This record gives sequence, C-alpha cells and structure tokens, in this order.
Amino acid sequence: MRAPNHLNALRAFESAARHMSYVRAAEELNVSPAAIGQLVRGLEEAHGVVLFHRSRGGPARLVLTDQALAALPDLQTGFDFLSLAVERLKAEGGATITVTVPPAFADKWLLSRVEGFRALHPSYELRLDTNGKLVDFNTERVDLGIRFGNGHWPGLTATQMMGDEFFPVCSPNLPSAAQPLNSAEDLKHFPLIHDVSMRYATTFPTWRIWLQRAGYDFSDAERGLQINDSAAVIQAAISGSGVALGRSSLVSKDLEAGRLIRPFGDAQSCDFAYYIVQKEGVEPEPAAAAFKHWLLEQVAQN
Repeated sequence: MRAPNHLNALRAFESAARHMSYVRAAEELNVSPAAIGQLVRGLEEAHGVVLFHRSRGGPARLVLTDQALAALPDLQTGFDFLSLAVERLKAEGGATITVTVPPAFADKWLLSRVEGFRALHPSYELRLDTNGKLVDFNTERVDLGIRFGNGHWPGLTATQMMGDEFFPVCSPNLPSAAQPLNSAEDLKHFPLIHDVSMRYATTFPTWRIWLQRAGYDFSDAERGLQINDSAAVIQAAISGSGVALGRSSLVSKDLEAGRLIRPFGDAQSCDFAYYIVQKEGVEPEPAAAAFKHWLLEQVAQN
C-alpha cells in the first residue's frame, strides 16, 4: 500500500497533536472542532487505538496516549515529505521560502539587500516573518530562521552568519564645541540609550560591561533611556536622544550615510552572533538552500 487510508483523519490527528487542541487544529485546517473530533474518532475506531485522553482535575485538555506519542514523529516526518513532494510538483515559479528574521536585523541589514536575491531568483517567492518571536520549527511551516545568540538551540542546526562588535554611536549633531564627546568621561553630560531587548542574556553587552572593559569606572551607567527594540535604539540615537551602543551589523549603513557617528572608543567583540538555523536532520529544499547560500555570500562580500 503506497499511501495510507484515512489521510484526512491523519492530518486532523497530527494537527490536533501538534497544537494539543481541537479548536486550533480546526482553525488550521478550516473545519469545525466537531469535524476534527469526528475524524480522530474515526481513525481510532478504524485502527482499534486510543489517541487522546482528556485530563482530569482542572481545565480539560488533550493528553496523547503512548501509541499516539510513538506514531507522531514518523507521521510528522511523512507530512514533511509530502509537503516537499507537492512543492516539487509545482513549477519553479511556485517555490516559496519562509524565513523568520529578527525585526531589527530585517530593518537594518536584510531588507536593503533582499532585492538582490529576487533579481537572481525571480521565480522564488520569499516570505519574511519579522514578528520577533522564536518560532517552533516543529509546529510552524518555516524553512529557515536567522537568530542572534550563542548558536545553540535545541532541535536546530545553526550555521554562523556574522559576528558583531559594539561601540558608542550618536547623532553627528549631538556633540558640540561647547559640549564635546571625545571620551567616556564626557558621557556624564549626555543621556545614555540602553538596548534591553536581550535583558535575559548576561553576556549581551551593556553600557556597564562596555565601560568596564574599556577601563572606566562609571557609577551611573544604568541611567538614561531604556528601549526593548534594537532598531528603535538606533533610531533614538539618530534622532539625538543620546548615546547608544551600536552593533556593527545594525549601524553600518547609518554610519556610511552620516546619520550616525562614532564619537570615541574601540569596538568590543561579543559572544553572540547571527546564525542561520534550520530544523535538525532535515535538508532545506532547493529554494531555501539558495537563499541560505545567498545570505552567506552577502556576508562574505561585505
């Protein structure tokens, strides 16, 4: 038998198991929750198994049985291969690449370059997800991701794309003859802008860390404006709201255009870098592989 019976029921079970919800499975498959339940019950009756238990002692929720847990990985792999086969049946023009990208990286690095990829591969459709959430590659239909971190994420294979360096940046209009900004000592006269988008990461450079590494004892290094979006931090610096720690990957074009300057200080390295990630053990299809290759080429050329 080349294809399993009850394919729709298997899709309903896989979706319900992935979301642990008939309601969310129904939303994904554009049917009613009752239809999902009927398909799952039909599958259970046809094969003489129980796939879900209902939990007790609180709000009702789905719980996978041992049989369901054993079968689910193979079933999901099978659907992945089916999706790949369908994509390959289409003409090259139908190939779609879905990539999750940090919003600041998209804004400050990727979007200004992406037209180059489209010129090389006009028949590929590129979908960029920039909502900032870490996508679960096991539950979302995603080909590749770009992530900033230490390169270790469970279930994902990571290829380093580019490192980062940190240094002070500000608007060229911020310093003046009356109030120069030539050293860390001068920072006491200017507001500081803090990127707190990765507050949880103790190795992500802060003003205090940067100043300590540079040999300055700056007691009020936490004062100033705190922003939890890296692109907004850069925009605040461009607008003259203070002095920020620029990241080389994000401020290069603003420095080239003269919207920002480096008033003083050496660049300091960071343990974090940008990585291209993909689901572990699954080779990207040709369109996604082409985009990954293009990204690495772009970094090598710059």
